[in-house]
Amino acid sequence: MGVFFLLVLLDLIPPGGMLGVLVNWPPHEEGNAMTTEHIDDSTVTVPPSRGYSGTKEDYHKRLRRIEGQVRGIARMVEEDTYCIDVLTQVSAVTKALHAVSLGLLEDHIGHCVVNAAQSSPTEGQEKVAEAAAAIARLVRS
Repeated sequence: MGVFFLLVLLDLIPPGGMLGVLVNWPPHEEGNAMTTEHIDDSTVTVPPSRGYSGTKEDYHKRLRRIEGQVRGIARMVEEDTYCIDVLTQVSAVTKALHAVSLGLLEDHIGHCVVNAAQSSPTEGQEKVAEAAAAIARLVRS
């Protein structure tokens, strides 16, 4: 289902990418740079950002919680805790990591794949292939 969504998404991207519009850009020495004129922004260099950048702190919190759970499992093994209790905690950590993986994948598709598809069809296809491989790895795990 996810790969199908990506392919549908790519069909929505116009050939040749997108054009940008600068509006209310801060004034500079020669006056106001405000414009509504279309410009080709394909040559603009933007620092790389990741799809999860906006939720980075949430991921940090979840991963720290998982880290604490793993330490708890190690302590349980050290203390010879009953096997089923240890396995229950291992299952909880596995599910928590799976949830993080799905969130990262969703963010990747919504940001990285979409941006690549808007940049060029070739880049978009490469990102779709990466996402498909990631989905396959998640399904196998």
